Amino acid sequence: MRKYYTRPCNFYHGGVAKKLVNSSKALPLNGRKNIAFDTIELFTRSGRKIESNFIYFKNINRINIKARKVIKKDLEKITKKRKNFLKHVDFSKPSIMGVLNLTPDSFSDGGKFYNHNEAFKHISNMINSGAKIIDIGGESTRPGSKTIPSKIEWKRIQNVIKKFKKKYKSVCLSVDTRKSEIMSKSIKYGADLINDVSGFNFDNYSLFELDGTNISKVLHHMQGTPNTMQIKPKYENVLLDIYDFFEKNINQKFTDNKIIIDPGIGFGKTLKHNLTLISKISLFHSLGFPILVGTSRKRFINQISGKYDSKDRTGGTLASVLFLLSQGVQIFRVHNVNEVKQGILVFEKILSNQ
Repeated sequence: MRKYYTRPCNFYHGGVAKKLVNSSKALPLNGRKNIAFDTIELFTRSGRKIESNFIYFKNINRINIKARKVIKKDLEKITKKRKNFLKHVDFSKPSIMGVLNLTPDSFSDGGKFYNHNEAFKHISNMINSGAKIIDIGGESTRPGSKTIPSKIEWKRIQNVIKKFKKKYKSVCLSVDTRKSEIMSKSIKYGADLINDVSGFNFDNYSLFELDGTNISKVLHHMQGTPNTMQIKPKYENVLLDIYDFFEKNINQKFTDNKIIIDPGIGFGKTLKHNLTLISKISLFHSLGFPILVGTSRKRFINQISGKYDSKDRTGGTLASVLFLLSQGVQIFRVHNVNEVKQGILVFEKILSNQ
């Protein structure tokens, strides 16, 4: 467990960001000159006591030497350009991951694309609407859901997985699964990314199966299991506890750096936990990896909007996506691809006009 944590903040965008970086008045985020920051929030953790201080980046040398060393190492990771290790995805730009649930019981679209013709129509629509990644899943991991056998999961997705790369060679194929058997079979048919909501903790053989395949992975955080995760989730500090989870797993479990991190909004978190993670998401840039966030149609939108809730929760989804975009998040996992793409294009145009 760390004592010091470094969060970049006070972001600038577009032309303003470029001018500040060029005049050494701000630092580039992930090597991108169109988004920059000039302040860090330093969290100091001592047991259960946590302090937070905001420091202008040129004043770092004024703080104690132990904290200074950590901050400087973190800043190297924060400012370093991300390597484009995921096929057909550029981490210097925001990318949309379109969701395809081939399940009868997913929380928002269960059974909607169970027919494979409908599934491929939906894939084509998402790609034409701007999705760079298609995330295919055959097991619901909604709150309260139960585990299904691998045979049933593979039966649901196999036809789409087997045909995907024949139809969409230049689109990233992600497979949403917790099971090593599904991972292994999907890789044989060209999967580019494995998205395991358990953080590769559900199946003890999963990382063993992936070792040597050179495939990219999403390291996702979840407290508990889908069946138990929303039963009174607790943390000492949700932001720092999840940071520690990522850092420990990256250092101990993985033999390569083809990792994307996902804090798991709604997976073992209360409304307060989710809002803390979203509002302070930029802390995770100091891990040195691309960040993926899925807020699409999540329950926290209903908890905030109350009587103004809607079936697709498009407004709440888009609001969260645009905030996360302003904080440098690279990948957004969503259901309504066209609406989110439209929002991103308009938001980026406004920012670039500064």
